[in-house]
Amino acid sequence: MNNELSVIDNLEELEAFLLSVENGGLGLQSVEGIGMATNNTDGRHFVAVFNNQQQLIYGRWVSDAVFENGKELVSKGPRRTH
Repeated sequence: MNNELSVIDNLEELEAFLLSVENGGLGLQSVEGIGMATNNTDGRHFVAVFNNQQQLIYGRWVSDAVFENGKELVSKGPRRTH
């Protein structure tokens, strides 16, 4: 992951992360999608940012609670616009 120590552990942080990606705050290029995923090696959950070729271009670890309760937020997008 891009920052091993930075785990998103609440829905407000997840929403802020999604808004940052959406608004270009991370400087990522060719963003086409965001999803929740699980690392096959150790089973840890993360939010993944994909490019137009469905390749992972950025990821942030999330807590188990955020993984379970943030799926709708990721699929429907953040509620706030700023």
